[in-house]
Amino acid sequence: MRFQILGPTDALGEDGEPIALGGPRVRALLTLLALHAGRIVGAEQLVDGLYGAAPPEGVANALQSQVSRLRRALGRDLVEFHPAGYRLVADPQDVDARRFESLAQAGRRALAAGDPAQAALLLREGLELWRGAPLADAPYAEAAASALAELRLAATEDRVQADLDLGRHRELVAELRQLTAAHPLRERLRAQLMRALYGSGRQAEALAAYDEARKSLDEELGVEPGAELAAAHLAVLRADPALGAPADGQRSRQGIRAQLTSFVGRTEELAQVGERLGANRLVTLIGPGGAGKTRLAIEAAGQTPGDVCFVPLAPVTDSAGVPRAVLSALDIRDALLHAPERPAVDPLTRLVTALADRRLLLILDNCEHLVEATAELTDHLLAACPGLRVLVTGREALGITGESILPVSPLPLPPPEAGAPLDYPAVRLFADRAAAVRPGFAVDAGNAAQVVRICRALDGLPLAIELAAARLRTLSLPDVAARLDDRFRLLTRGSRTALPRHQTLRAVVAWSWDLLDESEQQVARRLTVFVGGARPEAAERVCGLPEEVLFSLAEKSLVEFVDGRFRMLETIRAFCAERLEESGEAEPVFEAHAAYYLDLLLIADPKLRAHEQLEWLARLDEESDDVDAALRWATEAGRLELALRLLAMSACHRWMRGHRGTSAGLSADLLAALGDARLPGMEEEYAMCVLVTAWAGGVDDALRIRLDEVREMLPVTFVPMRVDFLMMLRSMFTGPPRDFIEGYALIMQSIEGLPPWQRALSNAGAAFVLQALGRDDEAVTQFERGLSAFKVIGERWGIVLGLSGLGALRQAQGDYRAAYELADEAIALARELGAKTEIAEVLCRRADALLALSEGARAWDDYALAAELSRRNGSMENLAWACLGMAEVALARGDLDEGRSLLLRAREVCPGDWYSAEDTRERIEARLAKLGGQVSGPVSER
Repeated sequence: MRFQILGPTDALGEDGEPIALGGPRVRALLTLLALHAGRIVGAEQLVDGLYGAAPPEGVANALQSQVSRLRRALGRDLVEFHPAGYRLVADPQDVDARRFESLAQAGRRALAAGDPAQAALLLREGLELWRGAPLADAPYAEAAASALAELRLAATEDRVQADLDLGRHRELVAELRQLTAAHPLRERLRAQLMRALYGSGRQAEALAAYDEARKSLDEELGVEPGAELAAAHLAVLRADPALGAPADGQRSRQGIRAQLTSFVGRTEELAQVGERLGANRLVTLIGPGGAGKTRLAIEAAGQTPGDVCFVPLAPVTDSAGVPRAVLSALDIRDALLHAPERPAVDPLTRLVTALADRRLLLILDNCEHLVEATAELTDHLLAACPGLRVLVTGREALGITGESILPVSPLPLPPPEAGAPLDYPAVRLFADRAAAVRPGFAVDAGNAAQVVRICRALDGLPLAIELAAARLRTLSLPDVAARLDDRFRLLTRGSRTALPRHQTLRAVVAWSWDLLDESEQQVARRLTVFVGGARPEAAERVCGLPEEVLFSLAEKSLVEFVDGRFRMLETIRAFCAERLEESGEAEPVFEAHAAYYLDLLLIADPKLRAHEQLEWLARLDEESDDVDAALRWATEAGRLELALRLLAMSACHRWMRGHRGTSAGLSADLLAALGDARLPGMEEEYAMCVLVTAWAGGVDDALRIRLDEVREMLPVTFVPMRVDFLMMLRSMFTGPPRDFIEGYALIMQSIEGLPPWQRALSNAGAAFVLQALGRDDEAVTQFERGLSAFKVIGERWGIVLGLSGLGALRQAQGDYRAAYELADEAIALARELGAKTEIAEVLCRRADALLALSEGARAWDDYALAAELSRRNGSMENLAWACLGMAEVALARGDLDEGRSLLLRAREVCPGDWYSAEDTRERIEARLAKLGGQVSGPVSER
């Protein structure tokens, strides 16, 4: 059942037909109950509404009589009695008055949210519920009727405002004349009439309407027009375009130039901006200079409904210029004349006047040098202008309530060897801009690697990529790629019509630099010593300033704080590094950087051989580039003791992670810097440096002499005092003692006094010696002791070593199934550890077992994977082993040519000076010798 009280009171049945209610008292009772549908209405309130100030005698009985009549009309269950009064059992939304209030509120919210079309729809639906004077059948409910009438008028004003926002000025003039005649003191209606007249091209009539309103207010109340009416008058006088609708109903796009180039990439970001603007009234795009924030904002404006005004703030030099720049962009002119009775209005008031009732997206572009002024203006305008949304671009956020921050990062970059680089926006942008200056240019297989290198070197920054592409007017692609080390000299010729700070790459970064205070500049230049980014504690210690300054740099887009690390784009880092050299601080900062990483390595190294090893391996993975940089600096700066310690304490991590090539190159440079010098007390570190240099193979005479020196320095009983991992590497290169029995005795004499890891390693060493002596059962016992000790420690690398050794023993004994299972277990652990060298080695062991089990296809797969891993990390002994194994498989299936080729490759790469590679060399030579008679089948098992 539905109830109508916005006019004569009616109750409508399910068929929509009116129900007979009876006399006026019953209608009045239903009106009062429906006004509060679903709630109890007190008996006294009902009596006052039915009878006014003169109720009859026996009024309680009279009320009960009217209730009985109403129940007969509606049904007894719909009118409930309560000790406190009566209740109409109905949903409030089934009462037109309550339904109207809900629609009016929803329409007002839609209007405030900048959706005039929805607001007009909701408000019209609500106003159409009115059929006459409210509560017409309850003459004594004057207060409630007046409140409804006032709500109706406010809803009418809101609906008119929505129609004005939709550009329906002409069709509103007549209605507004009627409304202002009926409500001559209603200033909002008067202001709306002025706007409707002005928007219809009738400026003189709009001014006349103001004069009429001013006279009425003066004559009736003796007051001047209020702020809203005065602002409308001022706007008409100044021919403010914001007061009227755009011509022909088109959107207004003030200040936005048509773009001359295509918009590449940013599909996701564009969608995000649209979503954010739909949900928030203030969205700020932040990011480094040249990232494309302005272009993204312009493209987003093109997809935003309603009017748009673009305000470039880059040319503005002071805070007072910000509101003036917005006024200028809106094309709001000053009045021609100022007089005492018509004083000048400050820019902020004029902006509020112009935007108070307008649905508009305001873009404030490049505000980083005027953040406080922009924040204050934006906050004030958003509070005063409900139809306004603001999109801001800058290096940092405004930092005000309600701000939605959207970082704009450089364009996604392809990996160095990307198979389809054009799938990446950075490469597509380069190709597009290059084709504009060199017709016919395209990215193809021949130049893709160089284009990718350029885009990666420029961090994917759109402006830098465009500047690089523009250089193809005069340079070849290889020339551009080759000159990127001096990027600031190369990328200097941007658009002549661009702002000066967008014409060169140096100017882009310099603009951001100049906005930093002294402490921020100090941290920015010092932070360049980190090549892989820095954790807050590292940056704070090396840079010498609190992390608050670091986070300030992140807020200003000079650095990124990603995954717990401060990182600089390479372009910004190159600029700030120049500033570090100019400052004279470079040497002490680099020294602080190297000292920090040495301290970190001293903490980390023992943990790499304990149960925390996975955590610390991952930590050093993060820091490896900076460890390399610290070592390189110490070597070049002649800080040789520091360099030796850095190299020695990082060796365990480098070995476990398979960083052979890089490590060997760094250690070779350090040996060259040392020359014939020997630093007292640094024997262990020197020995480690020699052994690391030998990792990469290719031992020359000079290095062979140093290796012999290390063999003399480190006898079989040698126990390192500082560089624990040296104990393992020594045996890898120098092998067991010449006298196995004596060597075993020496090991067993010293084993009990060793720390846990060295003791477990010595157990494994003793097992290898026992195996060489043919004492297999004792060797198994020692392997198992070592394995047990490594497991207690939680050291996976040592467990892999023990499993490998035990597997090799089982292989030699002919127990190929046990060898396979041990290798399989070791592979799982090595993969968990991420130890690429050990993964390759145990793959070869498992493949040896598979080959012996006549599973050649599976063996080939393991050998091939081991070869690939070994090639990547420079593990030549394992690469030789894998090539030998693949040769065995090829020969077993009768492919003599491939087998011979693989054997020759194995001989070529097999290290000549490693004890651990001796067996592989012997097997290769034996197999090549047998090939002279074309003998097939596997050689003796390893």
